[in-house]
Amino acid sequence: MKNAEEQLNIIKRGVVEVIPEEELVAKLKMGKPLEVKWGADPSAPDIHLGHTVILHKLRQLQDLGHTVVFIIGDFTARIGDPTGKSETRKQLPPEVIAENAKSYQEQVFKILDQNKTKVVYNSSWLEKMNLMDIFKLSSQYTVARMLERKDFKKRFEGQSDISVLEFLYPLLQGYDSVHLKSDIEIGGTDQKFNLLMGRTLQQRYGQAPQIVITLPMLEGTDGVQKMSKSLGNYIGITEPPSEIFGKIMSISDALMLRYFELLTDIPLAEVKAMHPKEAKQRLGRTLVARFYSEKAAAEAEQEFNSVFKSGGVPQDVETVALGKDKLNIIDLLVAAKLASSKAEAKRLVQQGGVAIDGETVKDEKLVVVLAGEKLLKVGKRRFAKVRRNPS
Repeated sequence: MKNAEEQLNIIKRGVVEVIPEEELVAKLKMGKPLEVKWGADPSAPDIHLGHTVILHKLRQLQDLGHTVVFIIGDFTARIGDPTGKSETRKQLPPEVIAENAKSYQEQVFKILDQNKTKVVYNSSWLEKMNLMDIFKLSSQYTVARMLERKDFKKRFEGQSDISVLEFLYPLLQGYDSVHLKSDIEIGGTDQKFNLLMGRTLQQRYGQAPQIVITLPMLEGTDGVQKMSKSLGNYIGITEPPSEIFGKIMSISDALMLRYFELLTDIPLAEVKAMHPKEAKQRLGRTLVARFYSEKAAAEAEQEFNSVFKSGGVPQDVETVALGKDKLNIIDLLVAAKLASSKAEAKRLVQQGGVAIDGETVKDEKLVVVLAGEKLLKVGKRRFAKVRRNPS
């Protein structure tokens, strides 16, 4: 193991807060592996680069010799994390939670070392709690303190509903720390209330309190708002290598350094010495290699250079045969898998990001007649050929 100072320098890269730092240093000086808690409710099946900020930090801790305890919140997902929500969340069916949990693990281990990760489900202990256990847990925190939480306070002042069940969520997440006796818990800045709850409850249950490490929200490809699938500014880690590479090349020069800091171990002085384009290409290669392979990274870069330097079209554009003579442009984009929903397709057209045979589509009500083969283009990197299926 590296000494405490060397470890601290690595751990603090890109971090917003370490609460409290002196306790972390004391734990590191003990020279033994620490248990690092990270929990995720499988409320959605896909992971994007914004999620991997925490995963990368966890991998750094694993490489330093520590163990990650990955909690799949299959029980807490039934409530839904109220963080940042303006209304009560709908509860997910168990089968959706199970499917999402499976997908999460497949994606998480593209980054984490599976041999240094303990995977646990919080239903294995939370389902065993009886009413007296819940009474004891609920007595550890007051309603007044709960209402100090920004999102609860806003909803309370706006006379929006807050269910008692939602008050239980941070308590249950905090109790996970009690059950696991975790040394460290990591999360985004939006999770600070929940992370500190774990620290508080450990003290109330007579345990040494965990260290809380918070990381920033990663801005999306627009460079303004946090990365989000609903905003369309995301880079999914299961997207094709060429798509990941192309999206990385589209981020602003100003944002690039932040991506390097939060998503890689490459020294920032080395990055600053590069030309911005060279740096973005290295970032693209690094991330594609992480999620796929070095070979896939090299091919993605080669395709980017051949397509976008020459203004050409990739050679392996998928051809989609449809059973209709004509389709509305919105339905056509969904059928060609260039948009995941009609809402996304409509947004793409409104933003001027859709073209047919080189002509920008300006009317979302456009009906496309499939006479012969047509080339659809979304943004700068996504293509599909569409034609009428003669059968």
